[in-house]
Amino acid sequence: MTEGTTSAAAEGADTLTRLEQEGEIAADYLEGLLDIADLDGDIDMDVEGDRASVSIISEAGGRDLQKLVGRDGEVLEALQELTRLAVHRETGDRSRLMLDVAGYRAKKRTELAELGAKAAAEAKSSGTPVKLNPMTPFERKVVHDAVKAAGLRSESEGEEPQRFVVVLPV
Repeated sequence: MTEGTTSAAAEGADTLTRLEQEGEIAADYLEGLLDIADLDGDIDMDVEGDRASVSIISEAGGRDLQKLVGRDGEVLEALQELTRLAVHRETGDRSRLMLDVAGYRAKKRTELAELGAKAAAEAKSSGTPVKLNPMTPFERKVVHDAVKAAGLRSESEGEEPQRFVVVLPV
């Protein structure tokens, strides 16, 4: 291996170790929260791309865990921010950790990818930009990725919390 390849591999290993540490800190924090709330759930940790991913899952169908999702994922968003703060407090670094509860984000990701693909098809066929409803940063990211996969370009417009995706024709 060359020196550049060795340092790139070491940097990649350092990043993976850091992300795994973030996941472990988040898992400890969330386990404490589940205990306090008297909710049953298992913690699953992973590293997806350049961020730690933590999921709270339940064998019992997750009805109790729906309390941690809330209406339209509002509680989940807040819980993710609190978890990121807990990681930041321990590491001193800003975390981009993603949290999923009872498969809510996984299901939402699938729905949003379909929405992005449909909007891309509509923009292609009509030749006009397609504006979507306001979305969270997570939702916009999934739509942008789906539009890119369809071979088109998209951009976000507006100010939070009314920020939305516009799919641009070729």
